[in-house]
Amino acid sequence: MKFGVVVFPGSNCDLDAYHLVRDVLYEQVEYIRYDVHSLGNYDLIILPGGFTYGDYLRSGAIAARTPVIGAVKDFAGRGGLVLGICNGFQVLTEAGLLPGALYRNDNLQFRCRQVYVRVENAGLPFTRASSRGDLLKMPVAHGDGNYYAPPGLLRELEEKKQVVFRYADQSGELTARANPNGSVDNICGVSNRTGNVLGLMPHPERAAQKALGSADGLVIFESVAEYFKSREVQGGA
Repeated sequence: MKFGVVVFPGSNCDLDAYHLVRDVLYEQVEYIRYDVHSLGNYDLIILPGGFTYGDYLRSGAIAARTPVIGAVKDFAGRGGLVLGICNGFQVLTEAGLLPGALYRNDNLQFRCRQVYVRVENAGLPFTRASSRGDLLKMPVAHGDGNYYAPPGLLRELEEKKQVVFRYADQSGELTARANPNGSVDNICGVSNRTGNVLGLMPHPERAAQKALGSADGLVIFESVAEYFKSREVQGGA
């Protein structure tokens, strides 16, 4: 597989994502600048966390209007896999590639801690190595992670199975205490309708080695590997 990690002014988790792919997954990876108008041949594009353009205007709003996002939209429109992590999730919502919006945390505080997230949809390229209801331990680090969608859109997300992850406690219950930012219905990860674009606030790339406190984040990348292997088998058949 070949991964691309998009780098904007203010990105700071691009190094984490690059390290994960190169040194943990042992796959090909390249940085992609924010000012390119087209993409090469990649299997997965990662929009990493950070504070693009200093979070001025709104988190992700300026980055969503850079040239590379047009290329990412074309890539996703052709069925390419796109993963937005934390600030990358914010960029994807601002760009219209994912539904809903991300607001300031309801406590108006930056939250950095380990959380548990519950898998709600295990049928995506990003989650096929998991089962519905599985709990994944990953860290969050954000001040604008409060996911919001109006009631009508929430119903649609549920019907279309676009809610992929929710904050939960260690027993899998969806409690207010488990929710670090006030996100509606404890939602912390959603997909587009076709399931090839995923955004989530927790950091799977920071939970991919046991020395970091958890390797649960590997599930997302193992799922992607399984997805491409299944496609190769189908193509060979």
